[in-house]
Amino acid sequence: MVATSPSAAGARLLLGPVLRHVGATTATVWVQTSRPAQVEVLGCRASTFTLGDQHYALVEVCGLEPGSATAYQVHLDGQLVWPRPGSPWPDSRIRTRGGNAPVRVVFGSCRRAKPDDPASAAAIGADALDLYAARMATMAPRTWPDALLLLGDQVYADDPPPQVRRWLDSRRDTTVPPGHEVADFTEYVQLYLESWSDPQLRWLMSTVPTAMMFDDHDVRDDWNTSAAWRARITAAHWWPERIRGALISYWVYQHLGNLSPQRRDADPTWRAVRDAGGDAWPVLRKMADATDAGVGTTWWSFRWDIDGVRLVVLDTRSNRVLTEGRRAMLGDDEFCWAERAVSEDAHQADHVLVGSSLPWLLAPAIHDVQSANAAACARGSALGERIRQALDLEHWAAFEDSFHRLATLLRRVAADPGAPATISVLSGDVHHSYVARADVEGSPVYQLVSSPVHHRVPRYATVAMRVAWWGPLAAVVRAVVRRFGVADPTLSWRLLRGPVFGNAVAALTFSDRRAELVFERSGPSGQLEPVSRIELAGLSTTGRNSKAGESDRR
Repeated sequence: MVATSPSAAGARLLLGPVLRHVGATTATVWVQTSRPAQVEVLGCRASTFTLGDQHYALVEVCGLEPGSATAYQVHLDGQLVWPRPGSPWPDSRIRTRGGNAPVRVVFGSCRRAKPDDPASAAAIGADALDLYAARMATMAPRTWPDALLLLGDQVYADDPPPQVRRWLDSRRDTTVPPGHEVADFTEYVQLYLESWSDPQLRWLMSTVPTAMMFDDHDVRDDWNTSAAWRARITAAHWWPERIRGALISYWVYQHLGNLSPQRRDADPTWRAVRDAGGDAWPVLRKMADATDAGVGTTWWSFRWDIDGVRLVVLDTRSNRVLTEGRRAMLGDDEFCWAERAVSEDAHQADHVLVGSSLPWLLAPAIHDVQSANAAACARGSALGERIRQALDLEHWAAFEDSFHRLATLLRRVAADPGAPATISVLSGDVHHSYVARADVEGSPVYQLVSSPVHHRVPRYATVAMRVAWWGPLAAVVRAVVRRFGVADPTLSWRLLRGPVFGNAVAALTFSDRRAELVFERSGPSGQLEPVSRIELAGLSTTGRNSKAGESDRR
């Protein structure tokens, strides 16, 4: 079903190479292989580790020059497997931190695997990341992005593509739950193979340092919406194996490469996997079960520093506190870590990015509906709970204390005398793209949303999202929820750009203390087309705000 690369020694490269965390002199390269092998990149070697009957490796490349760009190859047991013979793509390169060039960050979310039937493929449209990769291959390497941030729903475990559904039919009885949803680690492996094997994405991820964070569809729609949702889903006989497979596959495919070498070496799970010697499945099974039970020590949040740009990515799904009256997006210890990661020595960063798969600032009408619903659920309303699950009312607004805690953090950083020029929350999930600005003193604080990368959005959803941003509706909804005792948020915000619909990616360019954002959408020409461009108002070194640029293409 999935094409692989040959090796004369017998080991094949199933997925990768994926370039993950990159520092000034180091880089992490991830691969999946068909059997145990010795993996070599630029003279640095690593042995694969085994999970069941699957094999993976992380090669830590060291000794690189700061600010350099180095082409690399991948060898398995001494045999060249990447690049493939006759590849039309440019050499995969590792570009280290430490240069003085502008920093470019591309981000997006919600990417369905390509269906193999033409009708379904046409309905979804062109993959924006594929189009980005095709264009990037024609550009000079010095203009390539410094990071690719994928903010959730890298795979759709609850709604896989047709070819995976047929494979599931051949494996088990799909007329009984969980039906055509993936059920265990082996099925997750097949889903990742289908999702990450197309040539464009594979080359893109081999040469742009890629950071990732999961969202609900990586596990299941509405994952960890509420305590009532968890009580219902955990009663299903198939759920334990499902969540175990979800968390183990996320750990190996996505999380592990997010970590810096120092943080990875300090991680007890990675040390246990590396030292297992044989099958590391028992180690990861223990980790996954403890994490799902809320008694584990695994934090999925992480931080990258990219030449003056600080990126702190938050897990807003797995470690939620769901007890009514104490609901929180992250546990207190992890939130404290996030506050330190964002604010400590913030004056050393020209720009701060906070990654959250779920938008922090929604359309005000939707925010107020979610706040009112959360209040009703806290009072024990069964109808409110049914509405919450039916309408996915589980964003930051539905976790009021967390919403305000993040607002307090960003306000404090923005008001500091040595504040970064811009502070932005990057998000996905909501199947439209937009720019909103929070009304705070000091450095500007933005909500930047890019979604989806590759997903069909029904017409009614686009209409609903446009209406949700309509000012008069927001005023009416606010008046109604006040009558039910819901207080106004302690923060206000306004829409600057959008909403933009369609398969899209967003590109941020940082040059010293200036920042620009461009939304690009897959167009009928088969290429990416810029649909909105905005210069983000930056705080100058003298503390004076510049004006937001007015350049906009629609």
